[in-house]
Amino acid sequence: MARIYGGILGLVAFLTTLARGGVHGNDPEATLWAAWLSLLAFTGLGLVLGWLGGWLVEDAIHTQLLYRLEEQKETRSTPRPAQTA
Repeated sequence: MARIYGGILGLVAFLTTLARGGVHGNDPEATLWAAWLSLLAFTGLGLVLGWLGGWLVEDAIHTQLLYRLEEQKETRSTPRPAQTA
């Protein structure tokens, strides 16, 4: 998940910076340098956000699974009342 977020966020930042430089008529070399730096910075940010998001999802699933397993243990361990015919 982290690599996907990093790739997408970096590419969006790169293209946005190129478009901004083109619209404002900036120097192409300066625009490419700014786009390259934004690609690196936002790829790093995307990697961190993707890792954090993946970790949060895994932790939530793990917690839910433990909770349900504990519920099943309690349900199975409680004695059932005797049935009368």
